[in-house]
Amino acid sequence: MSNKQVTVYTAKKVYTMDPGRPAVDAVAILDGRVLSTGSIESMEPWLSRYDVTIDDSFKDRIIMPGFIEAHSHCWMSAGFMALEFIGPIKWPGRYGMQQPIKDVASIIEHLKEVDRKEADPNKPIIAWGYDAAKQDGALDRDILDQISSTRPIYILAWAPHFAYTNSAALAMSKIPADSSDPHIQKYADGRLNGVLAEASGVQMALAPILGEVVAGGGVNGLHFMASIANRSGITTIADLLYGSLDEKSELADHIAATENPDFPVRMRLTPYGAAMAKSHGVEGAIEEIKRLQTMESDKFFIRGVKFFSDGSYPLQGSLVGFPGYLDGSQGQEGDPDLIELMKPYWKAGMQLHCHANGDHATDITLNALAALQRIQPRFDHRFAIEHYSMTTPMQARRLKSLGGVASVNAYFIHHRSLLHRTHAYGPDRAETVARLGSLEREGVPFAMHSDYPQVVVPMQPLSAVSGAVTRIAEDGETVIAPHEAIGVDRALRAVTIDAAYVLGLEDKIGSIEQGKFADFTILDEDPYAIDAKQIENINVWGTVMGGKKFKAEEI
Repeated sequence: MSNKQVTVYTAKKVYTMDPGRPAVDAVAILDGRVLSTGSIESMEPWLSRYDVTIDDSFKDRIIMPGFIEAHSHCWMSAGFMALEFIGPIKWPGRYGMQQPIKDVASIIEHLKEVDRKEADPNKPIIAWGYDAAKQDGALDRDILDQISSTRPIYILAWAPHFAYTNSAALAMSKIPADSSDPHIQKYADGRLNGVLAEASGVQMALAPILGEVVAGGGVNGLHFMASIANRSGITTIADLLYGSLDEKSELADHIAATENPDFPVRMRLTPYGAAMAKSHGVEGAIEEIKRLQTMESDKFFIRGVKFFSDGSYPLQGSLVGFPGYLDGSQGQEGDPDLIELMKPYWKAGMQLHCHANGDHATDITLNALAALQRIQPRFDHRFAIEHYSMTTPMQARRLKSLGGVASVNAYFIHHRSLLHRTHAYGPDRAETVARLGSLEREGVPFAMHSDYPQVVVPMQPLSAVSGAVTRIAEDGETVIAPHEAIGVDRALRAVTIDAAYVLGLEDKIGSIEQGKFADFTILDEDPYAIDAKQIENINVWGTVMGGKKFKAEEI
């Protein structure tokens, strides 16, 4: 008998996501990995060789593979979430639960009070959480000057695709008044209007205050975000914008956090291609990513490269085709020269992830993939379209033919579809958001993600599963595009084994199979056995990560 310790967790049911053995009674763990699954009796050939502890803590609960958050922004957003909150919904903040601000007029009054209370007249006000659609109003330079034209005021939209500044902030950030950059917006008379868009514009705006934004995150911020993930049953998080703000600090903080045995999640970081090329040069960026990969551990991975083909869906920056937005506009372009930007990374054999929210952006992304395949054909490249918000059925077919995969923000089904009938996109596009049914019919592998916390949705995989299965909108009654719904099993796969596949980690996580990490989500009820509408209400006890139990704590 080996003197190594094996722990066996029993449960009401263990769902493995292994189609050959989909449900078992128990799972045995050795050295943080799955030793065997089945029943106590069936696992006896293994158990007889070890010192075994039977743990019945979950005997009345359901064990599932640890949920995977396939697209988020933890490090960057932890800093944002420490700023002055002006968002439209109740939201967990770094220092407790934060209350919503309903509209732009209320934002202005709130920030006037912040201005009055701050004794230092030169200290900038930096606020986060503005959502133009939900808060029904515009922010710009002249409006923010009503608060103060002498104190710099910086407003970050809920997703950092837009920054809003007053006159003092424009001066502090040295934004050139004569710029022709389309990301630096202007009034009709040619004056800067204080709105800066997408990565290039927002980075210009944040330059003088970046240190303060970053300081609010760090290792403590990562622990805060991990605690939110733990309460939702998540054991692996993919962060898809490494290197866009402070590459050195971001790397050090992730290594420090994941080396802590009490940190309850694994982290998969995806470098931002444009930022890496800017910092290191094109060839240098590829070598730097390879260097970073030598630093990987069981809890820390560097995989893939990220790109943008348009703007934010909730911030109404998605790039759409005919007939455009309700107001006749079309949306915000992403990275320029996309194919040329992607090509070196593609030739280096790296997985590419491209943000695409609108149908026109999806065409641009698919055209880029087709061009790359002509330049250098690749098999099993897993080029991933991220968000996959407003698409057509034929785009799903084309994605399949090109060998791509999708990571879909299914939360938009419930949280945004009715709102965007009248804000920006109109009913046709808003109601067919997240075409999971089309992806399933065409045989495209897909994950589901939240993009937390850069869109106004929670990070709760069970909520995504409910929305994907029922397609019930925010009013609790309207079912949108019901033929784009999928079944419970496929939806659960999209936050477990299929998410692992999209991230290139399917050999390590995503299912409860021999040799994989012993990462589990512990549920109080069986999602296969209840009404799909109630899946999002299942209580999450917590998680097991590498065989160690992490009970969820209330915020």
